[in-house]
Amino acid sequence: MDVSLSSWFVIALALAAANLPFLNERVLAFIPVGRDVKPFWLRLIEMALLYAVLGLIAYLLESRIGNTFVQHWEFFAITGCLFIVLAYPGFVFRYLRKRQD
Repeated sequence: MDVSLSSWFVIALALAAANLPFLNERVLAFIPVGRDVKPFWLRLIEMALLYAVLGLIAYLLESRIGNTFVQHWEFFAITGCLFIVLAYPGFVFRYLRKRQD
């Protein structure tokens, strides 16, 4: 996998992972929740876990391409904010969309 393809793969995976907590009522799409509706705090924890898994996948892809670079707190702050921005469509779908009841 070349650099460009792996970059687009990580971006597409980030878009899917960021919206996953808002598009279903199961934890990580596998574990059912005891209630009908998953609470918001659980969605945030799920987003943080998916962010860490995505970071691990990106690191593994980077190590297969060549040398890995040391990342500092600024990198994680920026990518965390980008992950939150990518989750906006799922948030709108879950909480801000007007439903026909």
